[in-house]
Amino acid sequence: MPHHDSAKKRLRQDHKRRERNQHARKTVRNAVRRARQAVAAGSAEAAADCDRAERLLRKAGSKGLYHARTVSRTVSRLRQGTSAPA
Repeated sequence: MPHHDSAKKRLRQDHKRRERNQHARKTVRNAVRRARQAVAAGSAEAAADCDRAERLLRKAGSKGLYHARTVSRTVSRLRQGTSAPA
């Protein structure tokens, strides 16, 4: 356990950021999984699911949660399965 006030504050900040990042990652992973399943099933909502996953991915990438190339690669692979324009 930290003893200095600054270290205690840093611990609190780390905890908040960790929870926020975990929630964001989980949300993105679920959206991507849902989109991949919709594309594989040939669902009518596949394009909408891909749009939502892309929006979440790009938002997380802009906040530094994912590297820009990781986001682009994932979006590209999602879009390959749909007939919607990238």
